[in-house]
Amino acid sequence: MGMSDFAPRPFLNIEEMNDTIIRNWNQAVGENDIVYHLGDIAMLHTRPAKAAYEQIFEVLDSLNGRLVLIKGNHDSRDLFKYLNQHNHPVGDGMKFEFHDVGALIKMNHRQYYLTHYPMMMGIVKQIINLHGHIHHYAVPIKENINVGIDSPELDYLSEKVPFGAPLSSAQVEKIVEQKAIDLLREGDR
Repeated sequence: MGMSDFAPRPFLNIEEMNDTIIRNWNQAVGENDIVYHLGDIAMLHTRPAKAAYEQIFEVLDSLNGRLVLIKGNHDSRDLFKYLNQHNHPVGDGMKFEFHDVGALIKMNHRQYYLTHYPMMMGIVKQIINLHGHIHHYAVPIKENINVGIDSPELDYLSEKVPFGAPLSSAQVEKIVEQKAIDLLREGDR
């Protein structure tokens, strides 16, 4: 199995994992699609840091679409600066867009606040917080949806999401609906 005890992955090495992510991502994402990445873009301990940033850029640049990158706790401002220096046009925009805290978008008659960390906003009608950060754990609040690569909330989907493929808006909506139903059932017990 894994490359670390913290986030076990079914790959023999980083190259195999990156190749799988790139393949699965590019099968799901078109050249002009916009994808929101909710932080912890990469963990690479190569020195000097510039060498790590070059490797991260190569992987990110090989992914289809435009990437809106929201800073996670393992992402550095220096990485974002490096990516911005190598930013280039894709479709109607630039390859990378950057946010320190989060982005608010409207989709399917809801507002989604996209952050790295789960945000406890209280109950706000029609606002859902999509987040990552907490690995293998789901906040027991229907408005908080963990969309990380290893989120247990991916189990709300009938189909398995290929490793590294971003979720579609339809998949996100399915998770939101199913989690609300699941928590309602738990409240009835």
